[in-house]
Amino acid sequence: MLDKFKQTKYFPKVKEAAPYKAVRFVYYKTRRIKKKIKKPFIKLYKFYMFKIRYPRLYKKYAQNAVDEKKVIFIEGRMKYITNSSEYIYNELKNNYSFDIHTHFLQMGFVKRKEYRKLCEDMIKDVATAKYVFMNDASNVFACLPLRKETVVTQLWHGCGAFKKFGMSTADLIFGDNRKTLEKYPYHKNYTHVTVSAPEVEWAYTEAMNLKKGVAKGIGISRTDYFYHKENIKTAEEKMDKLFPKKNGRKIILYAPTFRGRVAKAKLPDELDIAKFYKAFNDEYILVFKHHPFVKEKVLIEDKYKDFAIDCTESMSIDDLICISDICISDYSSLVFEFSLFERPMIFFAYDLDNYYDWRGFYYDYKEFVPGPIFATNEEMINYIKDIDKNFDKQKVIDFKDKFMSACDGHATEKIMKLVFGDEPEMQK
Repeated sequence: MLDKFKQTKYFPKVKEAAPYKAVRFVYYKTRRIKKKIKKPFIKLYKFYMFKIRYPRLYKKYAQNAVDEKKVIFIEGRMKYITNSSEYIYNELKNNYSFDIHTHFLQMGFVKRKEYRKLCEDMIKDVATAKYVFMNDASNVFACLPLRKETVVTQLWHGCGAFKKFGMSTADLIFGDNRKTLEKYPYHKNYTHVTVSAPEVEWAYTEAMNLKKGVAKGIGISRTDYFYHKENIKTAEEKMDKLFPKKNGRKIILYAPTFRGRVAKAKLPDELDIAKFYKAFNDEYILVFKHHPFVKEKVLIEDKYKDFAIDCTESMSIDDLICISDICISDYSSLVFEFSLFERPMIFFAYDLDNYYDWRGFYYDYKEFVPGPIFATNEEMINYIKDIDKNFDKQKVIDFKDKFMSACDGHATEKIMKLVFGDEPEMQK
């Protein structure tokens, strides 16, 4: 009888016989009781792992000497080296004699037992490492009593300073409360945090609770990708192969951020494919690229498949930034990278008021973004129809010069110099 209710999505209220009502009541009551019993055990487990087990494990292995040749790359969520670390990783692997190790923690993507093992393997390895590179937050790494000899560089995965994160969200709906963030920080033990421009150093200092001078506006390594013409040509070839129906049409990229919390990231679905098809089928194609945390798929009806395509899994965001003529986004930091090409951007912020309360921004959104803000499909369509007249290129240039000034195609080179000095001893 209970299985019958489990098959009903969200347990909708329907007319039902008295026995079913009784089962529903018992089921909900049981869930609530389990949650009340489970909560203190979760707190106790967290305290034990972060305050006792992980630090103790690190101290045990840190009794051994630091390996001056060991470089570790930590990926917090993904199981591969992402573009945020790729340039540094390849540079060290191809041109230096370091002993390079990688750890893929897959936070939020594997079960607790497996995640714990991955974290403990990382801790044992980090204990004797000279250099560590990261590009995401990690409360496991932050809880370690790190030795002074280890140099930790946070490459961070986003440019600029857009929506708030870390300590900046302590008093907002999105983040943990301040007491929890102080007790179990996500950002600690950093020697350097590399950001896209001196202008945004203050935001990262606030969000990560850094000491003055740790955040350094010398550029984001992965933005070097956009300065190589061969990458743009390769991206165009990928798109032509993936979507032969393109037929020379220009590209409108729709790349919004997710909604909700990371663990249950939701797909924003307000963009109307039918209306865009009617207005632009002859001149453009519509390309979707959703945040990797979102597990849902974009629903594209068969009649629109010669116009719209979901490239979330088939093409990287860097490639799509290289070849898109117009970008529609909302609160995603990819607009910083897109500004390097000085092309039109539209901000489809239909839930702006709610987002202010939910997460907030480092700058006033309405004055900060380098393009028009719209809440309806009709507004966007009318703007694009007369894009040559409507587009304010200088606004994008000013935005780029302010927030991306250090992303000049030589960010990797500057980061290498910052971490290893002028002439690393380990050069091949």
